[in-house]
Amino acid sequence: MKALVFHTFGGPEVLALQEIPDPELKAGTVKVRTGAIGLNYADIYRRRGNYHLVGQPPYILGYEGAGEIVEVASDVTGFGVGDRIGFADVPHANAEFVVVPADRAIKLPDGISYEAAASVLLQGLTAHYLVNDSYKVQAGDMVLVHAAAGGVGQLMIQLCKAKGARVVGLTSSPAKREAALATGADEVFLYGDDWVSSVLAWSQQQQAEGVDVAYDSVGSTLMDSFKAVRMRGTVVFFGMAGGDPQPVDPRMLMDTSKTLTGGDLWNHVTTAEERNRRAGSLFADMLEGKLQLVEPKTFPLADGAEAHRYLESRASTGKILLIP
Repeated sequence: MKALVFHTFGGPEVLALQEIPDPELKAGTVKVRTGAIGLNYADIYRRRGNYHLVGQPPYILGYEGAGEIVEVASDVTGFGVGDRIGFADVPHANAEFVVVPADRAIKLPDGISYEAAASVLLQGLTAHYLVNDSYKVQAGDMVLVHAAAGGVGQLMIQLCKAKGARVVGLTSSPAKREAALATGADEVFLYGDDWVSSVLAWSQQQQAEGVDVAYDSVGSTLMDSFKAVRMRGTVVFFGMAGGDPQPVDPRMLMDTSKTLTGGDLWNHVTTAEERNRRAGSLFADMLEGKLQLVEPKTFPLADGAEAHRYLESRASTGKILLIP
């Protein structure tokens, strides 16, 4: 099979399409011919050597995708050859074939394409647990979403609006501001401005002194997020795209009765049942038109290096897919 591989850590130029042996089917797994593969920033970190990789070169990136089952291990039930499935946490996905543990395979309903599944699963499952578990968004809540034009940000905006919340977003450029507004945000401010004052002023127009919850995936903005939430408000910290956060003084939490909580997807999809329940909710919202995806930017798998350059440029506002 052909796979996008690299032998040394470095820039996008280390990636190359190479012919390697097909992966071997193991007990408890299915072999999938990939139809679409999601590209995520974690792939950039792994290519650079920032994340630990197991094994020896050639390394294969990719953890998210969708495709058709072509082989099923004898001990697997509930799946058959020809089934369409998606997955969100299976290594070595940047290839024509990938072996998927059966408990991580998610059947795709009619109407959900491979491209749609590969666009929504990782980021959609993240958005789903954030607005339902880390902080349970309810009708009337005021929600601040960092990186509102990103994949997770756009999905969070829609999920929050569907619950009846009011959403204010933060983006890094006017173009991204327009993208977040088009997704459904009530207001969007730019990071380059005094955004804390802007968010507080916006909340005051809603007769409040700060938002109910801030979802912070930037990290370096964490203390400003606390300034933007009301007394007894909540900050959900789930990423460090802009750098490590400052230490949080617990006395500040006590004095303001504010809550800090963290979020990691893999603590919320620990079983096949949980994975399928959340994915099923996302698929239902998509099929009913409640959740709209931005048209993904696609690259042939052979052009994986170019796809990495595009993602690193921070110019993208939607999902990037690799197509075998």
